[in-house]
Amino acid sequence: MKIGLAQINPLIGDFYGNVELTARMAEEAKQRGCSLVIFPELSLIGYPPRDLLDKPSFVDSSMKVLPYLERISEKIGIVFGLITRNELPSGKPYRNTAIFMNKGKIILKAHKRLLPFYDVFDEERYFEPGIETATFSFEGFHFGLTICEDIWNREGILPRRFYPVDPVEDLKKHRISAAINIAASPYFVGKMEQVMVPLLSRVANEIEAPVIYVNQVGGNDELIFQGHSMVVTPKGEIVCRGASFEEDLIVFDLKEIKGDLRIDYSLRIDQLIDALVLGIRDYVRKCGFPGVVIGLSGGIDSAVTASLAVIALGAERVWGIAMPGPYSSPESLEDAEQLSMRLGIRFSVVPIVEMYKATCDGLSEIFKGMAPDVTEENIQARLRGLVLMAISNKFGLLLLSTGNKSELAVGYCTLYGDMNGGLAVIGDVPKSLVYQIAQRINSHHDWIPKRIIEKPPSAELRPNQKDQDTLPPYDILDSILELYVGENLSFEDIVGRGFDKATTEQVIRMVVKNEYKRRQAPPVLKVTSKAFGLGRRMPIAHGYKEV
Repeated sequence: MKIGLAQINPLIGDFYGNVELTARMAEEAKQRGCSLVIFPELSLIGYPPRDLLDKPSFVDSSMKVLPYLERISEKIGIVFGLITRNELPSGKPYRNTAIFMNKGKIILKAHKRLLPFYDVFDEERYFEPGIETATFSFEGFHFGLTICEDIWNREGILPRRFYPVDPVEDLKKHRISAAINIAASPYFVGKMEQVMVPLLSRVANEIEAPVIYVNQVGGNDELIFQGHSMVVTPKGEIVCRGASFEEDLIVFDLKEIKGDLRIDYSLRIDQLIDALVLGIRDYVRKCGFPGVVIGLSGGIDSAVTASLAVIALGAERVWGIAMPGPYSSPESLEDAEQLSMRLGIRFSVVPIVEMYKATCDGLSEIFKGMAPDVTEENIQARLRGLVLMAISNKFGLLLLSTGNKSELAVGYCTLYGDMNGGLAVIGDVPKSLVYQIAQRINSHHDWIPKRIIEKPPSAELRPNQKDQDTLPPYDILDSILELYVGENLSFEDIVGRGFDKATTEQVIRMVVKNEYKRRQAPPVLKVTSKAFGLGRRMPIAHGYKEV
């Protein structure tokens, strides 16, 4: 029996477009000899639909496409995900459901039993959990049907067992040929290698049968989905594997226990670059922007952001703007221009010196007798933000914010200035990792001038300014941030790891102090296990003192 694993890139709420994707993949699977094709979680809806589920018309419209699925299933058996109504008189109104359909009829409905409530997930807000773990027989084989989190309730995978029930334990009671797990599991660096493969191997070993894992692919707002669907045997062997960060159909022979094996990554940095590229491309495409505009400072962050945008969209859809100010070095403008030439993008220069003088003159009476300070520095950053947003408005382009995670964490960024934008491309990428991305891009394209990579980072908002005048060295800063933000360790625990007490205290104070800034940041592409935004919800006003 041949089974197609169809990882598609749905658009949330585009029900008929998603049906077209389903039909195309189903037809290809049929032509390749499959009798069953499996699609990801909520494949007809797109994941996550969030508060669109509060609109009754949204759910009603999603169910109108079922007749099209019935026609598809007349040629091939299909497993797909959608929303169904809760048939019970109490509880949440909807269920996250997997359906097995064949010969124009619904054979089985499996409702998701474990609803994640942590990090970026809030499925308990919308869905009523299922009661039973579903199984079905097809062409002489017996399958268990689960949805994403249903197989995650294992010690060592989650911080603790979050749920009182375990669908995997139920599967052990059945002599199944394979477990199907349809998923929309967001990406972060190393997730597949460190979490998904060990999890799937463990489940396959427990149920003594292969696990067929079909994951959504694509970018939806902050979240990026890798795809990388696979089949894992009880021995932990990956016998079938899909592509990463692109739509794919792979075929698995359940009788022979073998299937298509796409090439996997040898370097994790390549995986990260592909994730960011997909995040940019899908955000721009799904939101309907014709292109992007980026402020080019001559620094590493804007250079990497522009390079990723060119890979994602093509040079013709990227516009770089240099905005030299009173403290900008001639080298920075030269570097920005050189970068643009190498990338092949449109490049413009809009000086802000006269704007800055006019602004300071306009405020001179109010600021009379007061020495220049960070206020004047931020005026420069905000004038640059004004220029970029004006170009964005006038030409309908998406402004890409270029700040990295290290800066966002400690507030080394200007609200309504360099934080302006519709998408923060590297807002979840620590500064030390930004340099690695630059080096890797240059190994393929040689786009980023050497001087940009080698010179000390500077905001150039005052004479001879350097980032390290204000911040600890980035390797130390990033290590502390990973422990404090990523792993939620306390001040004492971090110092216990060997970090300087004063430096650790400084970093933690900066992170806490700048929560209000991050609340107003653009959406950040999530590529680590703990990103700012939906996955980290801290109060702005509170009295808890850690240091």
